[in-house]
This record gives sequence, C-alpha cells and structure tokens, in this order.
Amino acid sequence: MRFLLLPLVLLCRAWAADLDPAILTFKAPEDLKWSGTAKTYQQAVLYGDPSKPGLYVVLAKWPPGTGSRPHSHPNDRYITVISGTWWVGTGADYDMNKTVPMKAGSFIKHTAGGIHFDGAKDEEVVLQIVGMGPATTVQAAK
Repeated sequence: MRFLLLPLVLLCRAWAADLDPAILTFKAPEDLKWSGTAKTYQQAVLYGDPSKPGLYVVLAKWPPGTGSRPHSHPNDRYITVISGTWWVGTGADYDMNKTVPMKAGSFIKHTAGGIHFDGAKDEEVVLQIVGMGPATTVQAAK
C-alpha cells in the first residue's frame, strides 16, 4: 500500500506546481522586493503601481520608533495590521501619547483628506495597504 501512495503524492505535488498564471498569481515572501531602508519605512508592492491610477496593494514595514507626522491622502486607504501594534491618531496636533493601539488583525480606513498620524512604538509593524493610485501624501500645515 505504501508503494502505491508514494507515486500519488508525487503526482499531486507536480500538479500543484503547474499553476496557470492567467488564473492565479502569487508572490512568496522570498520573492518580495522591498524598497526603502531597514532604519525607516520599507515597502513591497504586491499588486499594481501606487504611483499610477488604479488599484494597488502594498506591504509596509515600520521599524520600532518610526512613524509619520500629521498628513492626509487624497484617496481612501484601507489598512490591515499584519504583525505588531500600529499606533494611530487624528488631527494636526502631533502627539504620539494620544494615539490608540491597533494590534495585529486590526483594520483601519484612512478617509480621503482626513489628517492623521501613526507609527510603530516598541516593535516592528507590518501593514497591508490597499488603495486607488496615485498614492500621494500631503503634509498637514503646522
């Protein structure tokens, strides 16, 4: 019986390796191309092109102690915290002590034009960001 199962297992593996790219595309973690530096924000594009019109999906990494000053985006952005705790605040008065923690699994919507700030405090944070491009950031007036 064991000798009959081995060819079946190998055959199943071969079928799984022949995915039709017209039906399913994927990027394994080792295939991601990260831009930026390990000391600041890093980004890997999963789908689309954030600099052009259309849907985009990116992964963003924030090292501990990094974040953004008050800003807004011209389009809605949808964020899921993949790992770590993301700290978010609203308004033009930057104060990381007034942020709210969003742990892994949390979902955040940045409404177009809404001024906000956010960041990583004690640990690295990985976010998935989905939006319609072009993705731009407008710094809030001080």
